[in-house]
Amino acid sequence: MYDRAMQALFLLATEPVTETTADNHSYGFRPKRSAADAIERCFVVLAQRSSAQWIPEGDIKGCVDNISHDWMLRHLRIERRILAQWLKAGFVEKGQLFSTVAGTPQGGIISPCMANSVLDGMESMLKSITRPADKVHMVRYADDFMITGSSKEQLENRIKPAVTAFLRERGLTLSEEKTAIVSISQGFDFLGFDVRKYGRKLLIKPAKSSIKSFLSVVRKEIRAGIALALRISAG
Repeated sequence: MYDRAMQALFLLATEPVTETTADNHSYGFRPKRSAADAIERCFVVLAQRSSAQWIPEGDIKGCVDNISHDWMLRHLRIERRILAQWLKAGFVEKGQLFSTVAGTPQGGIISPCMANSVLDGMESMLKSITRPADKVHMVRYADDFMITGSSKEQLENRIKPAVTAFLRERGLTLSEEKTAIVSISQGFDFLGFDVRKYGRKLLIKPAKSSIKSFLSVVRKEIRAGIALALRISAG
C-alpha cells in the first residue's frame, strides 16, 4: 500500500509535466480524453472526399512488457533513483520472486503515464518527415494507433520504417501479425469499432468481434440467471 501511495503521489507531480509534451492526438489514459475522442478524430481525418485513402493500423508487441529500462531512465522526467527502484523491483508469482529487465510495473498506478511518455513524440516525428500534401495523421490510444497516408507506397516505404525505428530506440517492435496497411474502402478495426468508407460516406460502427464478445457476455449472464432461478424454484 505504501508503494502504491508513493506512485500516486509521484503521478500527481508527473502527469502535468507529461501533458505539456504529449502528442496532440494521443487519447488513452490521459485526463479528460477517451476512446470516443479517438474515434471522433478518426472521423475528422477520414470522412472528407479529399481525405487519405490508406491506413496502417499499428499494434505494438507486448508494449508495457518490453519498454527499455535504459531508455526510460535516460528520458523520463521522474526522479531517477525512485524510477530505477520501481523498474527493478521485480514481481512475485506463486511465492517466487522474478526479476524485471524491461517494461513498466504491471498494474502500477503510474505505469500508463510512463508508457504514454515513452510513445510521445511519434506524432511530431511523423510531421518532421512529411508534408501536408501527404495527408499523414496519427491517432493513438495507449499502444494502439492508426496512421493515414496518401498512398500505400508512402506508408510502406517511409512511414512504417520511420515508426519501426522510433519504437526500436525504446526497445519495442511492431506486431507483424496485427499490423497491416489497408484501404479505407476495405475498412479496419480500431478500439472495437469498424471504420470503413462506402463510396464517399464514412461509417463507424461496432466491430463484429466487439458485438460477438458483448453477446457472449449477455448469454452467459442470462444462462446464469436461469440456472439460479431453477435452483430457487427447486429449493
